[in-house]
Amino acid sequence: MESVLAGLRVIELAGIGPSPHAAMLLADLGADVVRVERPGGVTQLVPVDKDAVLRNRRSVSADLKDPADLAKVLRLVDKADVLIESYRPGVAERLGIGPDICAERNPGLIYARITGWGQEGPLASHAGHDINYLALSGALNAIGRKGERPLAPLNLVADLGGGSMLAVQGILAALHARTRSGSGRVLDIAMLDGVSALMSMFWTLTENDVWSAERGTNVIDGGAPFYDTYECADGLYIAVGAVEPIFYARLLAGLGLAAAELPDQYNTSEWPCVRERFAQIFRTRDRDGWVRIFEPLDACVTPVLSLAEVAHHPQIVARGTVVEAFGQRQPAAAPRFADTPAATYRPPRTPGSDTATVFRDWGIDDRESCPAVDRTA
Repeated sequence: MESVLAGLRVIELAGIGPSPHAAMLLADLGADVVRVERPGGVTQLVPVDKDAVLRNRRSVSADLKDPADLAKVLRLVDKADVLIESYRPGVAERLGIGPDICAERNPGLIYARITGWGQEGPLASHAGHDINYLALSGALNAIGRKGERPLAPLNLVADLGGGSMLAVQGILAALHARTRSGSGRVLDIAMLDGVSALMSMFWTLTENDVWSAERGTNVIDGGAPFYDTYECADGLYIAVGAVEPIFYARLLAGLGLAAAELPDQYNTSEWPCVRERFAQIFRTRDRDGWVRIFEPLDACVTPVLSLAEVAHHPQIVARGTVVEAFGQRQPAAAPRFADTPAATYRPPRTPGSDTATVFRDWGIDDRESCPAVDRTA
C-alpha cells in the first residue's frame, strides 16, 4: 500500500507561516517534498530539529541570488509537479524563478503562490500578518465579547485556514485539472481571499438580516448563554454548545434546572440573566465534576483543555490524534484514508543536508555544470 500522494514531487521555497504548513500537509500524505533553503536556513522560534511543521521532507541548500545555485534549483523544477512560494509579488520573478520561467521549462508544473493580499491591488506589495488579513475581511470585527475590543484567534484563521488549507485545496484541484489538460496552473492564493471564503456563512446571515454587526450578541459568537464558556470552582473552564432545543434541554437537566424556571431559549432580551444563572451554577463544581455529570447526557458540553491535557483525553487517545515523534508530542497527520498505511513522522532536516540525495533520487546529476540563468527571461 502506498500513501495517497506517493510519487508527487513538490518544491517548497522556504518561508514562514502558511507555506511550510501547506508543505507539511502534502508531505504527511506521502508527497516527496523538498524544502529549498538559503544557506543557514530561515530564522526559527525553535530549533530546526524540533519544528514539527518541518517534518517529513528533505532539505536542499541554495542561494537563489547565486546564478549557479539558481540553475541547480531550476533543474529540480524540471522534475517537479508542484512549486510552493510565499514571497511578495514580483520577488520570485526578480530571483529568476517566477512562474513564466518555470512554465517554459516545465509546462505541467503547478505553481502555487501564497501571499497575504494577493498578486494585485493597492496592498499587494505591502507587509501583513494574520491579524491584518482578518481585520480587512470583516472576520476580526466579529470575534470578541460584547462591548470589548476584537480578539485575534491565534493565527489559525488567516495563515492556516485561509492560507495553507486553501493552498492545498488549490494544488489538488490543479493536479486534477492537469490529468485532463496536461497543463500546469499558476495559483494566486491570498490569505485575504481565503478568510473571506471562510466568512461565507456570516455574509449570508448578514445579508439576510439574521446576524448583528455588534459582536458578542449572536448565537454562535458567545452572545447566547447556551454557546459560551463558563468558569468552574477550580478556575478551569467548561464549553457549552447546546444550540438545538434537544441539547438545551439536556444542558438544563445537567445543571438541575427546569425549563419552566427560565425564559424561552431564544428570548434574546433575557440572555444576560440566563447567562448569570448558568455562571453561578457552574461555579459550584470543579470542571471535571461537571464533565462526569454531562458525559452521559450528550448535551454538547466539554471541558476546555490545555495543550498539556489534550494528549490524555480518551477521544484523542482512541483516535491517535496526538502522536509522539522525534522526542516531542505533535498533531497526527490528517485527513486519514482507509486502506492506506499509517503516517510516518520523519524529523526535520538540517538545512541543506539532503542536497546530494535529492538530486540523485530525482535523476539529476548534480556534478554536471549548469548553464548560466537569464533572470530576465
